Amino acid sequence: MQTILGANGQIGEELARELKRSFTSDIRIVSRKAQKINDTDSVFPADLTIKENAVKAVEGSDIAYFTLGLPMNSDLWEEQFLRITANVIEACNVHRTKLVFFDNTYMYPQDDRALTETTPFAPVGRKGRVRKAMADLVLQEMSAGKIEAAICRAPEFYGPAKTQSITNSLIFDNIKNKKKLKVPLRDDKLRSLIWTPDASKATALIGNTPDAYNQTWHLPVDDNRLTYKQFIALASSIYKEDLKYTVIPMIGFKIGALFNKQVKELQELLPRYQHDNIFDDAKFRNHFPDFRITTYREGIEQIKSE
Repeated sequence: MQTILGANGQIGEELARELKRSFTSDIRIVSRKAQKINDTDSVFPADLTIKENAVKAVEGSDIAYFTLGLPMNSDLWEEQFLRITANVIEACNVHRTKLVFFDNTYMYPQDDRALTETTPFAPVGRKGRVRKAMADLVLQEMSAGKIEAAICRAPEFYGPAKTQSITNSLIFDNIKNKKKLKVPLRDDKLRSLIWTPDASKATALIGNTPDAYNQTWHLPVDDNRLTYKQFIALASSIYKEDLKYTVIPMIGFKIGALFNKQVKELQELLPRYQHDNIFDDAKFRNHFPDFRITTYREGIEQIKSE
C-alpha cells in the first residue's frame, strides 16, 4: 500500500491519480477530513500533530508521501510543521516505510544564484526557517540510516483546478475574474514555475524508483524560462486578448500588509522576485530522460480551457 499524508491539496490529489494510473490501486488517503480521490482509495482521517495518529496512519504502508500543507501563517507553521514531520518520520521508522517528502524552496537563498540540490540553505524569514528545519530533520534521519527517504523539491507552482500560488492568484485568478493582472516587484526577471500535475507525476515516479531514495531531487520545470512580461505576453496570445498588468513595488506590499494578514504573510517570500530564479532540474532530467514535461504554452492552454 502507498499512503498520501495530506491529500486535500492539488499536489496530493494529482499524486493519488498518478499512483492509481501508473503504479497501484492500493492507496490510503490521510488528512484531517480525508476524502477519496479515486474510487478504490481507502481513507484515514487523522490529526498528524499527534504521534499515535501518524503511526496508525502509516501502518501497513510500503511508501508514505508527505504532501501536507498548512495555511500561510508563520505562528501555525512554527507550532505544528516540525512536530508533524517528526511524527511522520517516527511512524516510517516504526513500520519500516519509505518516505517521499514533498518540499519547497523557502529555505534557499533569495538571490540570483542557480539553485541545485546541493545549494546551501539560507532561509529568509520565519517560514523559510521552518522549512529548513523540516528538511534538515529528514536529511539527518536519512543520513543516519534510520529511514529510507527521498526529498522532492519544487519551485513556485502554477496549474489547474485549486492550485495555490502567487502566480495563480495574481495572474490566472485575475484573468478569470476580468481584473487587471498583478506582478510582484519586477516583470523582467526570469522565473522557474512548475506545472502542478508534473510535480505530482514526478513525485510518484521517484517514489516508485528504488534507486531514487536517500537523495534530494529537484522536480522538472519547463526549461524555457520566462520573465513575467514574457509569460503574460504568452498568455495574451493564448487567451487572444491584450492582458494588462501592473507591477506592484515593495512599498505596495508593505502598505497592503498593514490591512491584510495574507499580504503580511507574503513579505518574507518577496525578495526572490527581485532576482532571476533559476531552478536547476538537470539531475532529474538525466535520470528520467523519458519524463514528458508540460510546456508553459500547454499549461496555460489547459488553464484557459477549464
